[in-house]
Amino acid sequence: MLSNNLSLNETAKEQEALPQTKPKVKQILSTEELSILNQSSNYKGLLQLSGHLGVIVISGYLWGTNLENLAIALPSLVLYGFSLASMFAVVHETTHRTAFANNSLNDVVAWFAGLLSFYNSTFYRRFHKWHHRYTQIPGKDPELNDPSPTNLSQYLVEISGIPWWRGKIKGHFLLALGKLDNHPYIAENAKAEVIRSIRLQLLVYLILITVSLAFKQPWFLIYWLLPLIIGQPILRAILLAEHTGCSNDDNPLTNTRTTLTIWPIRFLMWNMPFHAEHHLYPSFPFHALPKAHQKLNPHFSKVDSGYLKVNQEIITSFTQVSP
Repeated sequence: MLSNNLSLNETAKEQEALPQTKPKVKQILSTEELSILNQSSNYKGLLQLSGHLGVIVISGYLWGTNLENLAIALPSLVLYGFSLASMFAVVHETTHRTAFANNSLNDVVAWFAGLLSFYNSTFYRRFHKWHHRYTQIPGKDPELNDPSPTNLSQYLVEISGIPWWRGKIKGHFLLALGKLDNHPYIAENAKAEVIRSIRLQLLVYLILITVSLAFKQPWFLIYWLLPLIIGQPILRAILLAEHTGCSNDDNPLTNTRTTLTIWPIRFLMWNMPFHAEHHLYPSFPFHALPKAHQKLNPHFSKVDSGYLKVNQEIITSFTQVSP
């Protein structure tokens, strides 16, 4: 069994390449505190994953068996859709290789979580590494390639998930065709692995669509496509809060927001709302982030209460810059 030492070593290497302001910030926590908070756990990871999958199964069952009873079907659809969309949080945690102490388990779960959420973990691992390395640095952070909305119309389009779907469909097919020219974060020796991974993922979708058509049943639509369409706007609102309105520089105390929210969202998002803590110490596993927040909270400039409040502030900022 592989320990989490590999992921910690990888994180250390990544942090060596970070701008030189970050090592000074690292002095906030002692070596002893870091040692405790860095401990990943197969047990805690599997318990969290089981709970997340349990929500998917139960809400999916209630949705699929109550299609004519809207009072049950609609709330179930929203929960089912968001629980599918928030499997992105599983992709995020496992590609950091902090969800479990076993790296092989991290990689397997990451791929299947990507299958459910329409992400590809093999690609995302490389993409996300650069996001951490160059957080909020224009021209370097790949997340900034998709600009934040600057008016209400752009905001509504962003929250709808339409740009995300368009980007994912186009991106997946270009990757499957081997077109990786615009992805400098994918090393030459990793390109074949990324292409194989995305082709296999698209093949699984094709098989599921074929099975649905063969049995003349809308299974693929009812149990994956429609729920994920419904769940994406919730995920978009959450992810938009992570860096929007934060500083465009290399200061991890100001360039990332932590959002204090209700437990169900923290659970399905694997504590990703503690995002400033995660960016400051990406080697911390999901279950350590609440405790890290208690120690780090006073040091961050962006700690807000609730995603509704953050999104309201984003919308308000549009009117403030309007002539």
